[in-house]
Amino acid sequence: MNRVYIFLGACLLWACGTDREECVFVPKVSPSDIQLSYERLEDTLGSFRSKADLVDFLSREPLIRDIMLRRQAYPDDSVFINEIFRRFNHPGIDTLLQETRAVFGDGSDLKEQFERAFANVKYYYPDFTPPKVKTLITGLDTDMYVSDSVVLISLDFFLGPGAKYRPQTYEYLLRRYDPHDIVPSVLLIFGIDNHFNQTDVSDKSVLADMVAYGKSFYFAKHMVPCTPDSILIWYTREEIEGAHRNQDLIWARLIEDQVLYSTSNMTKRAYLGDRPKTLEVGEKCPGRIGQWVGWEIVKAYMKRHPEVSLPELMATPDAQEIFKKSNYKPKVR
Repeated sequence: MNRVYIFLGACLLWACGTDREECVFVPKVSPSDIQLSYERLEDTLGSFRSKADLVDFLSREPLIRDIMLRRQAYPDDSVFINEIFRRFNHPGIDTLLQETRAVFGDGSDLKEQFERAFANVKYYYPDFTPPKVKTLITGLDTDMYVSDSVVLISLDFFLGPGAKYRPQTYEYLLRRYDPHDIVPSVLLIFGIDNHFNQTDVSDKSVLADMVAYGKSFYFAKHMVPCTPDSILIWYTREEIEGAHRNQDLIWARLIEDQVLYSTSNMTKRAYLGDRPKTLEVGEKCPGRIGQWVGWEIVKAYMKRHPEVSLPELMATPDAQEIFKKSNYKPKVR
């Protein structure tokens, strides 16, 4: 009981701190180094005046039809087209379009963000070919789709807290739907994908997942090197400052509860899953705290091994090796 009281007491003291974020290494690249195919489709989707035009567009854009607008959720093509046509002729779409234009303008700033991030990827991976980027609105249906060849972004999800219409989800999940979240989110998806992030699929432990997430955050941070850690992991500034101040207590809880080598799905949900808080640590401890600790482990590993390049880190599948060589072990105060 005393142990629980100490941990809860520590996490209840999670409080504001100063912004400790800083840039990591910034490659000497330019957005002009990347030839990016960038297509704005939001106005097109908001201007259909006939179902035939809509059908023609969706025939040319099957990923938008099948993934972003979820064709399979409808019983047949007729029901689907009727519903989508009705949606994009609803007065609310005009509001979404106006707010999208107000927030993103002509798209040039977002395009440059992608170009700079993809130029950074190419710096580390010279054979990298950037995917096409297409922006659109879906009437808050699907937020994004990312593959090696194309990135689809539903901008109406990312209008920020001042928008008239926002995604219907929990408040803590809305943090990832601000304009500045778009490019980091795409790079995080790149970073967790096995094209970049090699993992040992036979290792089912929580630690293996922690390190895999940690590598993805480390990857994304270096592709958008001056983005605050709090944005990348969707914590408030207070939460990430609290995590830094209390990481010794967080670590002690992980060790005492034998979390690292557990293969329990329940344990993974508790420490890695999307939740507002990690109550197993304390009522002020942010959710996904195991992902954050995994990131700290990877940072510690790379700090102790400056000879290891980012691609070499990402190509290392052995989470146990990274953990052991990181020497990550915060001291309890």
